[in-house]
Amino acid sequence: MAALPVIHLLNLLAAIALLVWGTSIVRTGMMRLLGENLRLVLARSFSNRGNSVLAGIGVTGLVQSSMATCLMLASFAGQGLVTTSAALAVMLGADVGTALMAAVYSFDLSWVSPLLIFVGVVMFVSRQNSEIGRAGRVLIGLGLITLALQLIVASTRPMIETPAVRALIVSLPNEVLLDILVGAVLTVLAYSSLAIVLLTATLATSGLVPVQVAFGLIVGANIGSALLAFFATSGATPAARRVPFGNLLFKFIGAALTIPLLPYVVGALPHVREFVPELHQQVVGFHLLFNVVLALTCVGFTGAVAKLTERGLPDPREGTHKRRSHLDAAVLGTPSLAISCAAREAMHQADVVETMLRGLLDVIRSNDLELAERLRRMDDQVDELYSAIKFYLTQISKEALSEREGRRWTDIVSFTINMEQVADIIERVLQDVEDKKIRKNRSFSEAGMAEICHLHERLVANLRLAMSVFLDGHVRDARKLLEEKARFRDLEHEYAANHIARLQDNTAQSIETSSLHLDLISELKRINSHLCGVAYPILESAGVLARTRMRS
Repeated sequence: MAALPVIHLLNLLAAIALLVWGTSIVRTGMMRLLGENLRLVLARSFSNRGNSVLAGIGVTGLVQSSMATCLMLASFAGQGLVTTSAALAVMLGADVGTALMAAVYSFDLSWVSPLLIFVGVVMFVSRQNSEIGRAGRVLIGLGLITLALQLIVASTRPMIETPAVRALIVSLPNEVLLDILVGAVLTVLAYSSLAIVLLTATLATSGLVPVQVAFGLIVGANIGSALLAFFATSGATPAARRVPFGNLLFKFIGAALTIPLLPYVVGALPHVREFVPELHQQVVGFHLLFNVVLALTCVGFTGAVAKLTERGLPDPREGTHKRRSHLDAAVLGTPSLAISCAAREAMHQADVVETMLRGLLDVIRSNDLELAERLRRMDDQVDELYSAIKFYLTQISKEALSEREGRRWTDIVSFTINMEQVADIIERVLQDVEDKKIRKNRSFSEAGMAEICHLHERLVANLRLAMSVFLDGHVRDARKLLEEKARFRDLEHEYAANHIARLQDNTAQSIETSSLHLDLISELKRINSHLCGVAYPILESAGVLARTRMRS
């Protein structure tokens, strides 16, 4: 008999874990299914505060996590795509969206659980890597949530009937601040305010938690959800951290206003039982009421709170400014956003490579050793960017990517590899120019220099075209880039033959720089080959590449 409460405690812990896991499955499943569309909805909702609140309700109702919405908004704010004020308005709606989903789960959905799990498993197993399979994953998560709630009720009922538990409930201190603290800590540990709200409502219904304690836990769960986002963005830029910081301020304001009113709310419960008879629904209704009143009260103060967060988290001073990386760790759970961040950082890597390539010709013309040294050091920056992008991409679950996102993942890897190899070639060329031309005080012939300038001009144009192909993925531009590979190869052969002719004419400058000249035009062709390599993934996806260049 002594083992009976232990068994029920284990069942309760398992049911809580299942509730948290089901919530996580739904959140990540909806992110994978609708990630890009959610981003577009949020991006278009910043015109006014009303639209922002409604967008927050809708998006969070889908992903069932106000924290996931907050992390998306923090990423937008960090990249300068949205103001802090508009993002805070969306967050007020996001919290209402989470509360609405909790209210939906407060109804008797016992018959829904087996149906959702059965249909979800059939969809997931039959079409695992398609949109249908991802939708099935979401249905499985919803079924697990409703099943977990039933298990919690079943496991708490026999525990309450034991004398020891009843004595413990009676001895609990009626201290609202302690209840709020416990609710916040539980939410941080469970990584889900929705799970804690549903758990609290179920425990209150079972009599394991007094109603006034349940209300305190609900307020704490709201603070805990804001703390989760605040902690998750602790390493982000000040602009990105302002959104979760402002949302946390709103939650503290809501808690401060609610604490003195809690006795009156508890006293009013007998009067609302005619409309909301179930205690489970009353607790969840309080959660909804808290967030709705908070949204209506604070939506007019988003601008003031945004200014307050700017003072609390100011931008770095000019003298200490460090370039803002686009690799936002906070959005790794949203594949579409993470892929976009990696693509933006890859474009920055290409910008650094372009600076190196443009500076190469200046070094050849002016014999500027100081510039050559600066450009060679930039190769280290390109290598660091390549390593950072590669590591960031490996943190994105390949399983979470749609087919289109998977192709984009491959495009980014290919692009960054090509840019890194281009930078390595430029570094070697700069060293050769320094050793074989500048330090030996030699110069190219006028005709040879004109040929190098022409190749360099085409190379810069092809780099810009490669960046455009990577950014937009247009097949027409990819074809054009690949055509440049053949043209550049023909030019290399032509200019190598011209150089041999100048050697036969005993042109002194050509004889002195012969080795460097031939190596240089060969290396420029290699750079162009890497640039043209950007077109291959796009053309392969479009199905327009030939299997081989050999004739049948």
